[in-house]
Amino acid sequence: MKTKNKIGKILKILFILLIVAFIYAPIVLLTIYSFNESTSIKTWTGFSMKHYEYFFNFSNDPLPTVLKTLLLAAVVATLSTILGTAGAIGIFYSKKKSSAALSAVNRIPVINADVVTAISFVLLVVALNIDKSTYIPLVVGQMVLCTPFVVLSVIPKLKQMDNSLYEAALDLGATPKKALFSVIIPQILPGIISGFLLAITLSLDDYVIAAYTKPDTFHTISTHIYSLTKGKKAPVIKASYRAFTAVVFLLILIAVVAANIMAAKKSKKSDTIITKGV
Repeated sequence: MKTKNKIGKILKILFILLIVAFIYAPIVLLTIYSFNESTSIKTWTGFSMKHYEYFFNFSNDPLPTVLKTLLLAAVVATLSTILGTAGAIGIFYSKKKSSAALSAVNRIPVINADVVTAISFVLLVVALNIDKSTYIPLVVGQMVLCTPFVVLSVIPKLKQMDNSLYEAALDLGATPKKALFSVIIPQILPGIISGFLLAITLSLDDYVIAAYTKPDTFHTISTHIYSLTKGKKAPVIKASYRAFTAVVFLLILIAVVAANIMAAKKSKKSDTIITKGV
């Protein structure tokens, strides 16, 4: 029995290590080769910081492209979060049949392939004669992609919240608007934040919708990298994006470690208070 438990533990550890290696090995490899003097990842020619120097030089293409993409993601995520949260609350408080129908409609963009959503939206843009240079098709197109995921993030929190608090607030004389912002929103805030972060990730990751709806003079990170198939600078720009990947990975790692340390301190403080109370 003990032998079986040991084998089970070893297999669990090996499985976890395999998953971690599968997910993080490409990122670690890109990080290492971001310091490679060569633009190729096939050969190591020596340690160099030139890819970082190129990336952080504002006169070159990568940094302005990244900043524009981040600005687009922030705008799309903010609008999608507002719309998605309002939609989730509306679906939750609708009648049973209406709620089921709206939930089904919300799942369509999630199930649909991005290319189908993009082509459908472009046909609508052409039919309505909306100019792509206004950025409206790009922003609205990415909102179509992101908003359903915000709804799916918020609804579980609405189901978990204590409805009696909202009813009590109304009984005590609060207006529905005040009860919404003082009772419901604080309870579902973790779901809203999760939806916002997911929307940012989806916007940053999107290529298909951006490629079909963006103005001709505008590039996101994904469309810019995809366009780098020709030209003398293409290998250099691609290599500089490896430096960007390394910076992002480092920032995320620091944020995760900091969050874990803060959570551990908060947990320790709570345990101390409970111990003192006892």
